[in-house]
Amino acid sequence: MTVGERRILIVGATGLVGAAATEHFSSLPGWDVVALSRRPPLAQASYHIAVDLTDRDACLNAFKGAPRITHILYAALYEEEDLETGWRSMSQAGINLQMLQNVVESVEATSELSHVTILQGGKAYGSHLGRVPVPAKERWPRMSHHIFYWQQEDYLRARSAEAGWAFSVLRPQLILGDALRSPMNIVAALGVYASVMREMGRPLTFPGGGAYVTACADSRLIAGAAEFCATRPEAAGETFNVVNGDAVVWRDLWPSIAAHFNMPVGDDEPMKLSEQMPLFSDWWDRIVAAHSLKILSMNEIVGASWQTADLTLGYGRERPFDRLMSPIKLRKAGFSDCTDTEDAILHWLKRMQTARILPS
Repeated sequence: MTVGERRILIVGATGLVGAAATEHFSSLPGWDVVALSRRPPLAQASYHIAVDLTDRDACLNAFKGAPRITHILYAALYEEEDLETGWRSMSQAGINLQMLQNVVESVEATSELSHVTILQGGKAYGSHLGRVPVPAKERWPRMSHHIFYWQQEDYLRARSAEAGWAFSVLRPQLILGDALRSPMNIVAALGVYASVMREMGRPLTFPGGGAYVTACADSRLIAGAAEFCATRPEAAGETFNVVNGDAVVWRDLWPSIAAHFNMPVGDDEPMKLSEQMPLFSDWWDRIVAAHSLKILSMNEIVGASWQTADLTLGYGRERPFDRLMSPIKLRKAGFSDCTDTEDAILHWLKRMQTARILPS
C-alpha cells in the first residue's frame, strides 16, 4: 500500500477526539478523510456519513456508496445519562460493542481494511472504582471488572486475526478538546462555569474537593498518536497510554483560568456542579444575548460534562486518589510528542471564545 492510498474513517468525527483527528488527518499529505457523525464535522472531510451505529442494516447500506476505507479511528461512544452507573452497565457495554461491530463489518464488506485504532482510558485500570497504583502501566494484567473496553478489544483481536488487518488501542487520560454535547468535556464545563460566575459578579471559586495529582491528554496529541499507530507496524496489537507528559493539581490551575476570564480567585466553595449549574441556565441565556454568542443552551454545550467536572475536581472527597498513567511505553515506541496541560486548557477555552460559544 502506498501513502496515496490511505483513507481513514473517523467514527465520532464531531466528538472530542474525532474532531481533532479529522482536522489532523485532513492536514496530512497522502491522507483522505471520511467522517462519520450525526452532525457535519467542523473540519474538512472529503466525505461525510450520518448513520445510526446501532442499526446494522443502515450501516451496511451507508457504506455501499462510500469511498474505499483503509484505516479506522473509532472514537464513538455511547454513554448512559448517569455516567458512573453506565460504566458498570451490561447494556451500555453491549451497545458499545454492537456499534463497533457494525462499523468494522460494514467497512470490511466494501474495502480492504488495513488498521483500526480504538480508544479506552483510565477506567481500564479501575480508576472509577478506587485507588490505582501510580503510575498506571499497560503491562499490568487485565482487571476483571466489567467494562465495554474488554469486549471491544477481544472482538478486534479475534476479527483482525481472521481478516488479516491490524489494530491498536489508545488509552488517553482526561481529554482536553472542543466538542458540543460531549459527556466528558471538562473544558466546556470550566468555561461555562467561569462565565456564569463572572456574570453574577462573583470570583472564580474552586467548587471541588481535596487536592490530588492527575494528568490530561490534549485531543491534538491523541490525533498524532492515532497517526503513529496507523502508520507504524510496531504499533500493531499494542496498547498505549496517551498523556500530555506533565502532571497537574486542578486547584493550582485556578489562578490561570481566572486570569483568562479576567476574574479574581475566590475562596474554595464546594458545589456539586451537576446539580447547581443547571439552575443557572437563565444566567447563561443572558450571557448569550449580551455577548452575541451562538444560540446554544447550557445543556447543549455542557450536557453530562457537569458530572465529569464533579468527578474531575474531586467534589465531595477530602482526599481524592492521585491518578497518573505512564507515558513511557508510547515514547519508547517512537512517539515523543508532548504538550503543557495549562497551555492546552487555555487554548481550548480561547478556541471556544473565538467560535462564539463562550464569551471573551
